[in-house]
Amino acid sequence: MKNEKIEKAYKVAKEKYAELDIDTDAAIRQMEDAVISLHCWQTDDVGGFEKPDAALGGGGIQVTGNYPGKARNMNDLMQDIEKVMSLLPGKQRLNLHAIYGDFGDKFVDRNEIDAKHYEKWIDWAKKLKTGLDFNPTCFSHPKADEGYTLSSKNEDTRKFWIEHVKRCREIGAVMGKELNTPCINNIWIPDGSKDTAVDRYTNRSLLKKSLDEIFETEYPEEYLKDSVESKLFGIGSESMVVGSYDFYLPYALKNNKLICLDNGHYHPTEQVGDKISACLQFFDEIMLHLTRGVRWDSDHVVVLNDEILHIAQEIIRANSLKRVNIGLDFFDASLNRIGAYVVGTRAAQQAFLISLLEPSDQLKIYENENKYFERLALLEIMKTMPFGAVWDYYCMVNDVPAGIDYIKEIQTYERDILNKR
Repeated sequence: MKNEKIEKAYKVAKEKYAELDIDTDAAIRQMEDAVISLHCWQTDDVGGFEKPDAALGGGGIQVTGNYPGKARNMNDLMQDIEKVMSLLPGKQRLNLHAIYGDFGDKFVDRNEIDAKHYEKWIDWAKKLKTGLDFNPTCFSHPKADEGYTLSSKNEDTRKFWIEHVKRCREIGAVMGKELNTPCINNIWIPDGSKDTAVDRYTNRSLLKKSLDEIFETEYPEEYLKDSVESKLFGIGSESMVVGSYDFYLPYALKNNKLICLDNGHYHPTEQVGDKISACLQFFDEIMLHLTRGVRWDSDHVVVLNDEILHIAQEIIRANSLKRVNIGLDFFDASLNRIGAYVVGTRAAQQAFLISLLEPSDQLKIYENENKYFERLALLEIMKTMPFGAVWDYYCMVNDVPAGIDYIKEIQTYERDILNKR
């Protein structure tokens, strides 16, 4: 899909970047390593396909809006994700929550799920030549209504969720083996207290005990990678979250698990980008969940803001793109859900391409020589470089719409597909 205007603009931009010894072609090639795992739950507002249909709740998850056209079943979801991928440059994977299995008309409780319930997803991923990631679903269930799952003082409840997560790891390992690419199984639980908690120690001891039991079974790393995700607070757990950053960081490090950094799960004044270079000193790999919090962990659609750019810059400046697993985690039902995916994913991709086009070697030289004026000046100059022309060219060579063209594609899909659901 060649476009003479895009090619002409790219030639000018390429020359402009070359003046700073930046190879735009090389940056575009490096984008092959910026594989983004799309979260399936934006398509249907974290509803899933359990029977009978479960209402969202029981764990600090809230979706705002009721835009028409959400996915009603697995076929709708697959169709939507394929459309999203057709509008994105680069490579993507799909990240599934356990509630999105192929359960038919039968109710299958969370502690009974099996790899057979995800065979259709594996076949779909094979067709698309992509990978799958996985997540236990420890919310929106009667056994999560009390606010505690893996850290519950109710032994029956705790054992139920242990079995669920064990089965999720087994399913993830099957996905990784079948698709010949490791599946990341990311564990997040909503456990916590709305008001002041007294016995935090026991809940955290129980969480550790549960995780130790869950991880007793080992799977080859080429099939499965385990990740644990912390949170500062949630709806219904404002005063104490059992799985805090201070809990999961040492647990992951001690037990050789990935730590998941979700930039919506920290205090608004914390910079997740700053955590990356620290964690990479001790972890071979880390997991990212990219989102946009507006005053709190509100999971708005990712945009190209300073926070997302800082995260991408820290990864590229550390030459660690291959050590960071990139996933998205937002759910907004107030706008076209396909558009939310494309805007959010493209924003993340743009942040990484901008970072790859940075003269990091020269910036480091200035920094090491205490030339802070020069460092600041060059960083400011980079803000006016013709990045848009490089991005459009990247889209063109990947045969996806550049500029505003993808908006019409999504509007057509809404008219022809979404509005008929």
